[in-house]
Amino acid sequence: MKYLSEYRDANLVDALLRKIKRTVTRQWNIMEVCGGQTHGLVRHGILEMLPEKVQMIHGPGCPVCVTPVSLIDKAVELCLHQNVILCSYGDMLRVPGTEMSLQQARAKGGDVKILYSPLEAVEIARKNPRREVVFFAVGFETTAPANALSVVRAKQLQLSNYSILSAHVLVPPAMEAIMNDEETQVSGFLAAGHVCTVMGLREYEPLVEKWKVPVVVTGFEPVDLLEGILMVVTQLEKGEYRLENQYKRVVNSDGNRSAVGLIGQVFEYRERDWRGIGEIPSSGLFVKDEFRDFDAMAKYQLTVRPDQTDTECLSGDVMKGKIKPPECPHFGETCTPEHPLGAPMVSSEGACAAYYQYSMKS
Repeated sequence: MKYLSEYRDANLVDALLRKIKRTVTRQWNIMEVCGGQTHGLVRHGILEMLPEKVQMIHGPGCPVCVTPVSLIDKAVELCLHQNVILCSYGDMLRVPGTEMSLQQARAKGGDVKILYSPLEAVEIARKNPRREVVFFAVGFETTAPANALSVVRAKQLQLSNYSILSAHVLVPPAMEAIMNDEETQVSGFLAAGHVCTVMGLREYEPLVEKWKVPVVVTGFEPVDLLEGILMVVTQLEKGEYRLENQYKRVVNSDGNRSAVGLIGQVFEYRERDWRGIGEIPSSGLFVKDEFRDFDAMAKYQLTVRPDQTDTECLSGDVMKGKIKPPECPHFGETCTPEHPLGAPMVSSEGACAAYYQYSMKS
């Protein structure tokens, strides 16, 4: 398959590993920002194949995992007590809220629908004019254009019964927060290819210059990841720091200008609370006032307060790169996909889910 089989070529993987081993002379800690990259590293056994001097740190790159508990609680409230059809991507259903998940709310009679696109939710609203429809808009910059388009489309159709509950978070502010942490050990970053497909590369330039760290945009296959690691290590060994693009077959400097325009039309940047991490300035996308009629927060007068720290679940430390999933005392014991303590164990991009699926069952 084009752009898949050749990026899993065993000979290319072996050659890249040899190059990395020849290049590295000292300890480097590289954070892959995206959960899809984490799954690629764990699934293909790359972590075990890398030289000991190259340590991968798993970052907060799972938007489902960082969605605040309080927002999940509001989504549960809407479908159980407001007679709302709550539409969501499937990843969100099993993420624990304070008292229950959306899956448990559905079992209690809540009208929760799993969709692949917010435009499907717009169509549901059009066909059910007497029911309120809310789409739980979760994701990084990657899914923001589609959610923005759903708002624009609903306005064009003059649908008064459609709105979104925005939980969008942004990648560069999270990377900034990681570098601001006094305990950070990050030497360089692998940046998320799908985010850059939408946003382009320029957002990362200030980060590179301010913190003097290499940032390399990569894809998700073994060759992508190893090429990206080699590019970061090469810079670090030379004492350089640049923004580089390994994922050129998909990502260009400008990104998708139409998609970026849609985001800017509907959303504005504000401070967002990240589950397990805390508040990060200018890290969330919130619906602008001119689209207030399509903002579930305003429409249902919802108020969301910062989450209380969960002392039992250590997912915040996992997403900050301070520990790896097996270092959590609950991992695989009291925390499993069937009975998760936190979102990283149930999200398809969660680091805990990756280790559980590919390490414990290997």
